[in-house]
Amino acid sequence: MFVDESERGGYLMAAVLVTPSALHTTRALMQSLLLPGSRRVHFKTEKPSRRKLVADRLACGDFVAHIYLGRGKSEHVRSKLLPLLVEDALGLGVTRLVLDSRDPVGNSRDRLLIGTRTKAHDAGLVYEHIHSSAEPALWVSDAIAWCHGAGGDWKRRVAPVVAAVADLGTV
Repeated sequence: MFVDESERGGYLMAAVLVTPSALHTTRALMQSLLLPGSRRVHFKTEKPSRRKLVADRLACGDFVAHIYLGRGKSEHVRSKLLPLLVEDALGLGVTRLVLDSRDPVGNSRDRLLIGTRTKAHDAGLVYEHIHSSAEPALWVSDAIAWCHGAGGDWKRRVAPVVAAVADLGTV
């Protein structure tokens, strides 16, 4: 499971489930969408025409996304969403959770939260932070988070791969 977040009128996390057998093709798909000289596909900086191309390709991807969202102060909302996301991951049989790396303090906060407020350790869930430039599967969650958060046509474009949405409202 690969997780990235977006902030737009609330805090949103997109968790993309990629089976081990589909990981190579997912990475290859994202690498094929890289522009020359780019280190990653990052939706915030892409032009609208590129966003449409990437979103349309993702809609046919061999993965599913779960969306977690809430409104309130970002770190507080994240502290409520992340345990829910981890518990869902465990229920789905996920064995590896990859979070887009933040700053050292944010990463440490996440590890503490997962380690103390979830059953991840007992279940043997491996969780880690990786810089998005090093993991193309994180580009999928970045794009889906951005599109879902943007709403309208963007949300519609990625809807085929969105399996579930958990909205905690204001927390």
